[in-house]
Amino acid sequence: MGILNNLGVVLGGSWASGVNLYLTIAGLGVADRAGWIDLPGKLEVLSHPLVIFIAVLLFLIEFFADKIPYVDSAWDSFHTAIRPAGAAVLTFMALSDMNNQAVQLSIVLLSGAIALDAHLTKATTRVAINTSPEPFTNIGASVTEDALVLVALWLIMTHPVIAGVLVISFIVFSIWFLKTMFRFLRKVFSFAGRKITPKNTVS
Repeated sequence: MGILNNLGVVLGGSWASGVNLYLTIAGLGVADRAGWIDLPGKLEVLSHPLVIFIAVLLFLIEFFADKIPYVDSAWDSFHTAIRPAGAAVLTFMALSDMNNQAVQLSIVLLSGAIALDAHLTKATTRVAINTSPEPFTNIGASVTEDALVLVALWLIMTHPVIAGVLVISFIVFSIWFLKTMFRFLRKVFSFAGRKITPKNTVS
């Protein structure tokens, strides 16, 4: 693959890992095992049956936890370090044949940053959704996120350059989105704090 294709694979895989690391690992492993994609470097280990089994098992746990209000936010908090670190490890393994370690490390750091951005966007969206008591929005958001990860994996295998362009566009959008969501959540929680604060009484 050319440089642009390789970059698209790294960008797409990093973003997908930031949203759902376990689905990404399972999807890449199954795709490699089925011959739909030739994973670079040492990533072929993802096609090992044990790796696929563990990834699918963890994905199933996340699948249900991700659809329960507040449990999803707790799960996201727990994965704040896991998802970016997982993306960085996957990228490091993919670039295991690279001779220039400075470039390799730079790409690994970029991969972790992209995954962190995707994770924060997902987690912040879930916190905002949890300000509503009904559970159906959580289910819809979770299913949409899983579908987007599958689309990202498909693009990695078929149109990696397009995957890279979409990830770059997402990063630009997420900068505005996160700023907007943080302002919204600050207003929501400050209003809630004023409601539960007891009024001062004069004796």
